[in-house]
Amino acid sequence: MTSRAALTTAGALAIGLAGAGAGAGLYSALGPAKTKTVVTSTTVVDHSQPASASTGLSINAIYQRTYQGVVDITVASTQSVSPFGGGGGGGTSQAEGSGFVYDMRGDIVTNQHVVDGASSITVQFWNGKTYKAKLIGTDKSTDLAVVRVSGAPSSLLHPLTLGDSSSLQVGDAVIAIGSPFGLAETVTSGIVSALQRSMDAPNGFTISNSIQTDAPINHGNSGGPLIDAAGRVIGVNAQIQSDSGGSDGVGFAIPSNTVSSVVSQIAAGKTVLHAYLGIQVSTPVSAQGAGVAEVKPNTPASRAGLKAGDVIIRLGDRTITSPDDLSSVIDASKPGESLGVTYIRGGKQHTVTVKLGTRPS
Repeated sequence: MTSRAALTTAGALAIGLAGAGAGAGLYSALGPAKTKTVVTSTTVVDHSQPASASTGLSINAIYQRTYQGVVDITVASTQSVSPFGGGGGGGTSQAEGSGFVYDMRGDIVTNQHVVDGASSITVQFWNGKTYKAKLIGTDKSTDLAVVRVSGAPSSLLHPLTLGDSSSLQVGDAVIAIGSPFGLAETVTSGIVSALQRSMDAPNGFTISNSIQTDAPINHGNSGGPLIDAAGRVIGVNAQIQSDSGGSDGVGFAIPSNTVSSVVSQIAAGKTVLHAYLGIQVSTPVSAQGAGVAEVKPNTPASRAGLKAGDVIIRLGDRTITSPDDLSSVIDASKPGESLGVTYIRGGKQHTVTVKLGTRPS
């Protein structure tokens, strides 16, 4: 199946983790893809718990418990095509990703970048039966989407259970189920390699608390579940870091606690709103905290008097030791919420109150 162009998620970030330099390229796990996804690698500060010897179900037992809830998603999109840059002509491209059943209404969770620009969406279940689906809603800030299947019998709907991603530890066993290179119902296994990683969302904002795994993830795994040893979904597979574009054992998933919060709103027909501070940040050279690299004009940060060069060390009731900490606090807050901001400027500590805004699209 030929793919549309791979998603590029460059640009200014919400609170802009502009620190750590990129190494190998980050690719969306949509597939099969031919073009590199230019996604900037962000901070890799690791506050995870010590590795644990994970116990639980066997890989086969996890698969038997969950595979009927995993689906293959084919997306068709129509784009104007002209070799000379003018109008005229058109073409249809197809891309393939993965997803999983969320509820008995026929709601399917996948990545936003899987369904971006879709003119039609087809869902294939474990037994090969296919049904048309309609897009219910998306959230580019977390790269999540919900599509709803029409006409599928309840006997085909096997919702998967969401686990608690905050309880994960490095070393926990996980499996991924999806459609790498169009090979539906493929199972790969590995461990949680690291926690509290950061990914760039399709709109350039940061997806914090992301899960790193060495379970092989390739093009076509996008939107599929990352499942723990108890058979619960603890993440949605989204990106890989690779020199070649294939799996090099460094994959990233959106944490299930983010999925739970965002998808419940999308499935209910609501618009997902995210809190917004309006700065681009970096890792301070000589101190812990979140360095302010840039303050966007006419934002909560600018109105509170924050300036480039400040180092934020506290937001609300949380001590900020890194850009990831700041991102996590913003993500857990609501638009309109007022928080105290403590920062260092010129060697002196200052505290102001900021009223968070709503993240722009």
